[in-house]
Amino acid sequence: MRFDFNDFRLRKYSKITKKILALDKEYQQLTDEQLQAKTILFREKLAEGASLESILVEAYATIREADYRILGLKPFENQVLGGVILHYGMVAQMNTGEGKTLTATMPMYLNGLTGPGNFLVTVNGYLANRDAEEIGKVYHWMGLTSAAGVSPDEEELDMQAIYNNDIVYTTNSALGFDYLTDNLVENATDKKLNDLNFALVDEVDSVLLDAAQTPLVISGSPRVQSNLFNSTDRIVKSLQKDKDYEFSEDLTSVWFTKEGIKHLEDYLGITNLVSKRWSDLYRHLVLALQANYTIKRNQDYVVVDDEVLLLDSENGRALTGMKRESGIHQAMEAKEEVPLTEQTRAMASITLQNFFKMFKKLSGMTGTAVTSAREFMDVYNLPVLKVPTHKPNIRVDRPDIVYATMDEKIEATVKLVKKAYEVQRPVLLKTGSLSLSRLYSRVLLKNGIVHNVLNAQSESKEAMIVADAGQAGAITVATSMAGRGTDIKLGPGVKEKGGLLVIGTERMNSRRVDDQLRGRAGRQGDPGESIFLVSLEDKVVIENAPDWVDKYRMRLAQALKEGKRKYGEPLRGRRAKNIVERAQQAADTKAESARKSSVKMDDILRIQREMIYDFRDYVMANGDLGEITQRIWDDFFKLYSSGKGITRDKLSDFIINNLDYNYSDEQFDSKILEDPEQVEQYVLKVAKQKWEDQKLILDNEFKQNYLKRLSILKALDVAWIEQVDNLSQLKTVVSSRSTGQHNPIFEYEKEAMNSFRQMRKAFWQNTIKYMLLSDLIVGKNESIRVEFP
Repeated sequence: MRFDFNDFRLRKYSKITKKILALDKEYQQLTDEQLQAKTILFREKLAEGASLESILVEAYATIREADYRILGLKPFENQVLGGVILHYGMVAQMNTGEGKTLTATMPMYLNGLTGPGNFLVTVNGYLANRDAEEIGKVYHWMGLTSAAGVSPDEEELDMQAIYNNDIVYTTNSALGFDYLTDNLVENATDKKLNDLNFALVDEVDSVLLDAAQTPLVISGSPRVQSNLFNSTDRIVKSLQKDKDYEFSEDLTSVWFTKEGIKHLEDYLGITNLVSKRWSDLYRHLVLALQANYTIKRNQDYVVVDDEVLLLDSENGRALTGMKRESGIHQAMEAKEEVPLTEQTRAMASITLQNFFKMFKKLSGMTGTAVTSAREFMDVYNLPVLKVPTHKPNIRVDRPDIVYATMDEKIEATVKLVKKAYEVQRPVLLKTGSLSLSRLYSRVLLKNGIVHNVLNAQSESKEAMIVADAGQAGAITVATSMAGRGTDIKLGPGVKEKGGLLVIGTERMNSRRVDDQLRGRAGRQGDPGESIFLVSLEDKVVIENAPDWVDKYRMRLAQALKEGKRKYGEPLRGRRAKNIVERAQQAADTKAESARKSSVKMDDILRIQREMIYDFRDYVMANGDLGEITQRIWDDFFKLYSSGKGITRDKLSDFIINNLDYNYSDEQFDSKILEDPEQVEQYVLKVAKQKWEDQKLILDNEFKQNYLKRLSILKALDVAWIEQVDNLSQLKTVVSSRSTGQHNPIFEYEKEAMNSFRQMRKAFWQNTIKYMLLSDLIVGKNESIRVEFP
């Protein structure tokens, strides 16, 4: 018999849960003061060397009783089990309505006993603030500190003070961006984040899988605006599909064919378009190709008042202020013929995968994780355990109904909604895009069905609409999973009508996302029903089904014309259902593959990023930088002097631009140029003499070290920002090439290493330049102002 490790874990954690529950009566007898004193006792034990695991049973029993006294809610057995699973660094699958918010109080309290560095990560700022306010009452009563890491009204927060709390409720993007900005500061005291100790991620599949492929990017330092966006857009619009460019099977990637490259070279009057010489032009052509043929209006973005606004793929909300990176946003603007916005430079970047893997312990909870258990294990080393429900799930999940065309499906969907509306049964209708939600809304209004549309509301408004979606007669049209994290509670009389009816109008690219939708109905043993009405014209089928499905659709259309098929009748048999199911499986596999590819690419950047950030921290913490600067000088001057083609004029230009503005070569002996070692000694001598001049202004070691530190950090940041931006551009280019002709990961790694070597050289050179050529102004109070060249 095959050993089931997950079953073993579940039995082990169930035993721990029983021990916690066994303390219930004893802890009920404690006074408030005795219960609160437990926090001091636990912290004393930890200070003496005890492990968190050794106090887990008592700590969970303590916070469980505190939950009841402050919130009036005591975690059930399944919630306690979920809390145990979460502490041990796993994903707990808990169905909608099973009380994940209360479950989280136990591992957050236990880990919060260790001090700052513990985070509960939610999907949006509204939930972070709501839970920090409500659940924070329990932690504060028990003597811990907690806060929300995002502002409800976008006011500026004292993030150093907030991150000094034992427990912080925040969002993945807020936390990730603060990590990146921490590594752009000049002084260690300006950093905001403490240790990355423990992260408990709510809706973990949404954060670590669905949103993980898009990197967090800090932009700034505006680029010189390119004039190539509009011209390359016009060129690309004139190209022929299949001849000049071709798509991947799922239509999500596009690249130039060999014939297309030749056509472009002839049109532009150049040779070897993909060479380094024409790299900027080629990159703009690639961006124009992607913008025109893989990024869809009203699906990926909308145009409002001559502005391109991105749409959140999860909920259809317009992402005001957000832009695609690496020039793709400007390419989209050129496509739509709206004014081009300023193109900024990527200054720092990290994917959510690599950010969350930095935590000492990571766990998560969601209603849908089992279907992606392998990916959670492969990417994050996170096992997935399914927590039994508190009450039996009596929701009825109907089999899919498949229609030949989109029109037939829409008519059938509206009939089903109308039938429920007539008996005042609440309906949650989910669409796959913003444009489709608007379409269904118009059709429902035409049929006299009053409804709410949930696709671009504020987060708090979303939560209100979702919370009311279970009231009698409520019809809610939602784009994807808008409003996640808010339970749909049934109103009076709804149970008798069969509970909430959930209707999916198409299969999404992942079965897991469809399971999330089903989970909206039937919370905590309530009745409910789910059904998907799909068609062979749905996006997932068009993009992922094999070519023969096109012919099958044509035969069905012909059969309708000839009267062999009745309009509006569902397609019977397994064939149509298999087409939809296999298309979804193909899409899911491709999405997982893309996420893994993203991890591999960011791993290459991660190695460089960690080297740079560790070096930055070392420089900020080190009191004496003499050894570091000497090594930089030696390495750079050796590299410079070994270069070919150094002439008297070139050497003079180099010294004036990098070492000494007042240099004169009147006494220079040209014979030195014949020996690289003599060149090295000569430039080193000039540099040392100039440094002696600087030391006359900086009359003590502290001031000299201050200039060295500022020079190193400034040079490092300039070089690293350029490197991050280069790799961001590079990723766009290599990812667009046909995988049959190239290995994008290999090419990216090779180019990234070459780029890193160039970056290191630029860093060395600029460090020396800033040390020697910066203007130093010493104030009356001995303060120093440095004006870099």
